[in-house]
Amino acid sequence: MSTRNLILILGDQLSPEISSLRNADPKKDTILMCEVMDEASYVKHHKKKIAFIFSAMRRFAEEMRDAGWTVEYTELKDADNAGSLSGELTRAVERLSPEKVIMTEPGEWRVLKSIRGWGAQADCDFDMPEDDRFVCSTAEFQDWAKGRKSLRMEYFYREMRKKTGILMEGDDPACGRWNFDSENRKPAADDLFIPKRMKFEPDDITQEVLDLVEAEFPDNFGKLEGFWFATTRDDAEKALDHFISDALSCFGDYQDAMLIEHKFLYHSLISFYINVGLLDPLETCRRVEKAFQDGKAPINAVEGFIRQIIGWREYVRGIYWMVGDDYVNKNGFNAKRSLPHFYWSADTKMKCVASVVGQTRDEAYAHHIQRLMVTGTFALLAGIDPFEVHEWYLAVYADAFEWVEAPNVVGMALYADGGFLASKPYAASGSYINKMSNYCGDCQYAVSKKTEEGACPFNSLYWHFLVENRETLKDNGRINRAYSTWDRMSADKRSAYLERAEHYLSSLDTL
Repeated sequence: MSTRNLILILGDQLSPEISSLRNADPKKDTILMCEVMDEASYVKHHKKKIAFIFSAMRRFAEEMRDAGWTVEYTELKDADNAGSLSGELTRAVERLSPEKVIMTEPGEWRVLKSIRGWGAQADCDFDMPEDDRFVCSTAEFQDWAKGRKSLRMEYFYREMRKKTGILMEGDDPACGRWNFDSENRKPAADDLFIPKRMKFEPDDITQEVLDLVEAEFPDNFGKLEGFWFATTRDDAEKALDHFISDALSCFGDYQDAMLIEHKFLYHSLISFYINVGLLDPLETCRRVEKAFQDGKAPINAVEGFIRQIIGWREYVRGIYWMVGDDYVNKNGFNAKRSLPHFYWSADTKMKCVASVVGQTRDEAYAHHIQRLMVTGTFALLAGIDPFEVHEWYLAVYADAFEWVEAPNVVGMALYADGGFLASKPYAASGSYINKMSNYCGDCQYAVSKKTEEGACPFNSLYWHFLVENRETLKDNGRINRAYSTWDRMSADKRSAYLERAEHYLSSLDTL
């Protein structure tokens, strides 16, 4: 048996319109898809993440077969599975003798280097077209960045608005403003009406994958119970429709809020589907824009959502490919402490951290403020090794792929790149969490206490972080006010803050 082109489709390339398939012919070409242990285990992925991707891959293979394609699919437990993408490519080439192997550029440096190495010694032609499911190509981003003193997302976002025409009125932004972020920071009251979110019962294929993951990855982080992800394009579209009709109108107001009782609030819960290719990001934005045009959602909600997709998502991808594969090793503050065990167990008296880690364990999901301002801020203040933090985020969230996760963690949450991405470190005391959540009410640590026994660890760790890194941060104009406040404190008060922080840092795993 031979084939003209062998087209490798990865687990985050589940789009029928992907560039590798654009000029292909189902009668002459063959699709190759592989579940391999190298990809399932390069970090200790959340069980639900593995199950989601494998199930979505199997359903995509089924979809393509129904459309007339020949699909060669290697399941994880197949007897001859080589365990790696390159190994499976070699087996498929030997079996099918294609004239050419084609695959769309992978989204991570790790995979790109491995596949390029395979292609360099392959016995057939090898082609790797660009992944053009993004608004901004990597070359276009680098052209935009060239010669700029700072690469602030806001200016890039405006260019993407102009390019796409989304939320534009001629040359001007809709409603006269580019950004409505100042209207999207309301704390959530406990009595808000929260819509019931759409969840999907596992079908036979997904149940088979759930059983596989439980058997093969029993010690991985996370719970498989209550698996609710869409694994088909049709169901992902239903999830998007449900968000637009039931949650979008309040998304903007409360996108930064956190409530223990309501894990999802008004968030879209579609980042997983966009990142693996089940939803098209630009089409998603156009459908959200239409809700505004039809008077079904306010501008602050719609603009805030669209900014996350064609602004931030595109921006961090551009950063990832521009800075190179060593970005994940950045450590601007020389932070060396090990990741505390409670990031895996949720066993901590800090109610905010326990709640977010517990939710992450159960759902493979937490929204952006939970990630940035709770687990991220604690890791920043406590001086946790950025690479360990990066690997944790990459492992535990179902929507985490390195191109989107690493800039968010290394650059945004931890400021480990020295300010290349963010304009200031997102350091904060417990007062921010208290304002934006109901975590603090019955916490064993008191957010009102600063240096006493039982004081919220965020309070003293905040000042300790600023003092420890003053030499690095002294010229950052966005935090001058904090240093001025510190300098006005009495010597006794400063000493008390630092002593309390050192006490907590010496016993991180018991907090």
